[in-house]
Amino acid sequence: MMRANLPQQRGQITVLVAVSLATLLSVIGLAFGAGLSYMIKAKLNAATDAASLAAARAVSIGGDQAAQTASAKAAAVRFFNANFPANYLGSTATLGDTQVTFSSSGEVTVGVSASATMPASLLGGMQGGALTPGVTTEVIRKQLDMVLVLDTSGSLSGNAANVRSSATTFLKQFNSDRDRVGLLHFAYGAVIDDPIRPIQRGFDRTSMNAHIKNLDFEGSTASPEGMYAARDQINSVPAANLNRSNLRVIVFFSDGSPNSFGTYLTWTSGNCATAGTIATDDDGSGAPTGLYKLDKTNSSLGGDCTPSSLTSKASKLPDWYNGHSSYATRNDAQEYRVVTTSPRVVTNTLTYANVNRAARNLSEAMASKSRDEGIFVYTLGLGSQLKAGTGSDGEKGEDTLKCMANSPDAPSRCFDASKPVGLYCYAATAADLTPCFSKLASAIFRISK
Repeated sequence: MMRANLPQQRGQITVLVAVSLATLLSVIGLAFGAGLSYMIKAKLNAATDAASLAAARAVSIGGDQAAQTASAKAAAVRFFNANFPANYLGSTATLGDTQVTFSSSGEVTVGVSASATMPASLLGGMQGGALTPGVTTEVIRKQLDMVLVLDTSGSLSGNAANVRSSATTFLKQFNSDRDRVGLLHFAYGAVIDDPIRPIQRGFDRTSMNAHIKNLDFEGSTASPEGMYAARDQINSVPAANLNRSNLRVIVFFSDGSPNSFGTYLTWTSGNCATAGTIATDDDGSGAPTGLYKLDKTNSSLGGDCTPSSLTSKASKLPDWYNGHSSYATRNDAQEYRVVTTSPRVVTNTLTYANVNRAARNLSEAMASKSRDEGIFVYTLGLGSQLKAGTGSDGEKGEDTLKCMANSPDAPSRCFDASKPVGLYCYAATAADLTPCFSKLASAIFRISK
């Protein structure tokens, strides 16, 4: 009698299995669809992020707000499409209308939104409806105060054309009416090509392009002179100026380690009482040279300030060796590296170590002082020489550039997360210069995101 009910029980079990399997497949399908939706949303985030930053840069292009808005919208479309491939994971993306809003204070807000429709196919070909992940990204494009510093030492002569074109392209990303920008270059000394405007906003793009086009590449790498001039320029905008930006930036480009700096020397004879740049090579093989004018890239002071042999007349460096400070005035030097003391003798044997160490100390210390004043420092280095150990301590030149920027990958001895964190970009070849400058521009805009 019990066996007579088995066919009916088997039928019930079959129904239960079928229902359970359908439920399981639905759960798996939903999980699968949710996973795809998450991946698509992440891709949308990346694409709208790239689009908003590109739009923020492009808003500099155009003679009025209508033209600038059109430039921003066109850039957003290009960068969104480049970063969200068609039919990505079977989805169809839609980019919303890019919103560009100009404020009376000079800020520009760029809003980019996008969504994607994806049929969430469950196992067995069953449809679970359409998933439509969406994202919105907003960038506030602040007007900024910025100084661009270009190394024009002789080692860059072979890459002169790339340096000129990359610097010109970099400046195109900034608004000549709203952004306050200064330009300078350095070798033995530093030359102010286009001073930053202390009162009015904007900059003369035509003048800057002409100066960049006519740059000569000669001399040593007196990075402290470039850094000192940049900080002096950006601080020339009075704090009381209502148009002074709270986004202040120094962008510093170089292809080598600091090996020169301006200083006062104590002389055994002669009457040179002028500060000038003293220089050495990077490998310690040559005698020191100098002195050179602090406000020229390759011009000797002459007379008693340019002896045939520095070691025959110079007895020591001052205790505080910044050439922009008097003998008795403490400068910005933080001695991460020990410069020979008691006395700071200048001989062929010791000058190599002293000058290289002092030059690196000053470069890093001046950048650190800038951060104390709320200034962001971004650095760009070119060439494999930066990754080679040079100077008396065999340090990599890019470590100095990282310390100057206070980048997250800087050596622990100099990184300070409590101060403005910048970025270091390494260009392995001259062809990498323009992408590196573009990366720095994006990072600058991202500060106010």
